[in-house]
Amino acid sequence: MNEYGRRFVLLLSIALQTVFGVAVAFAPNFPVYVLLRFAVGTTISGVIINAFVLGTEWTCTKKRMLAGIITDYTFGLGYMLLAGVAYLIRDWRKLQLAISAPGFLLIFYIWVLPQSARWLLANDRTEEAIALLRKAALVNGRVLPPAVQVEKWEILGGSKRSHSAVDLVRTPQMRKRTLILFYIWFVNVLVYYGLSLGVSRLGTDLYMTQFVFGLIEIPARSLVLFFLPFSRRLSQSGFLAVGGLACLLMLVVPADHPNVLTGLAMVGKFGITASFAIIYVYTAEIFPTVVRQTGIGVSSMFARMGGVLAPIINMLHSHSPATPLVIFGASPLLGALLALALPETADRPLPDTLEDAENWDVRLAPVQENCQMCDGVGPLPSSTEKKELLPLATLT
Repeated sequence: MNEYGRRFVLLLSIALQTVFGVAVAFAPNFPVYVLLRFAVGTTISGVIINAFVLGTEWTCTKKRMLAGIITDYTFGLGYMLLAGVAYLIRDWRKLQLAISAPGFLLIFYIWVLPQSARWLLANDRTEEAIALLRKAALVNGRVLPPAVQVEKWEILGGSKRSHSAVDLVRTPQMRKRTLILFYIWFVNVLVYYGLSLGVSRLGTDLYMTQFVFGLIEIPARSLVLFFLPFSRRLSQSGFLAVGGLACLLMLVVPADHPNVLTGLAMVGKFGITASFAIIYVYTAEIFPTVVRQTGIGVSSMFARMGGVLAPIINMLHSHSPATPLVIFGASPLLGALLALALPETADRPLPDTLEDAENWDVRLAPVQENCQMCDGVGPLPSSTEKKELLPLATLT
């Protein structure tokens, strides 16, 4: 869906999610219910991914991480809200309406949601990009330099060829990073939902535990804000290790200690939530603009495979209680090791072309210009035309 842009896919996904979500409440039988829930599920990634990518591409290097994590806070808030609403509304049809109908309120997004200037530039729609940049500059009290009117596309390489998912694995470095990211996405969702869906076995109140599981996401994401500026790679690896070790430690706790098991499960949820928050930012910074939406989309597909397997693995508990925890513990530890093979992206500008991504260590990193715009300090530097447009595409 990369050729349609972030805005169109996001608006379409919101609309379909709302319509199908409301329709679920009126499902006449179980097969129709499953079909409609499947339709809702297909829209989730379209909403989450495109909202994140759009926010990332409109944010400069210095504040890109902050924008990504703040977006993730709403996920934890929704988690807590769902637990409360489900506690108050026990009829599933009314519950489905309560959580789906508010989507109609987002119709105003049609008029306020912008397209990505970076995506427009990458697709040679420079006049539209400049119009958006002028608007962004006006909102931020800046002046768009006249020099950006010429040689606009040349800074991105001038290639007009279309890109596909094959480009994610076409070159050696991109292939290595892509496969590692696919695995980390898979593991994050596998363990995230594995722990979330297994709360009923902990011997505590289901609604309260779900609420606390949502609440714990707030400090987890807040801690990410502290560690992430120093290193994306080490933060990703470290939090994956925390999530995996907590699951393995649950193996040595007797079943008649539900509070200890719940505590360790929350530590595991804490670690995997922090890792989940990082992987969104990290993936958006590793994949170049021309395949960023596609890359995160395919990564999310692998993540959903983890979501599908999570309840199946939990079902193994009735045959072998240790098996789910071994899987949920060992797989993140492997991901923690693989994450160390990824490049560091902290304080680096977003790559725009496949060449940028492949030549990661040798390409220029004009972070100073980008940070200057974030801080609003002083005028834009009077550099060449090619250097002026790209920082402006990340005005905040």
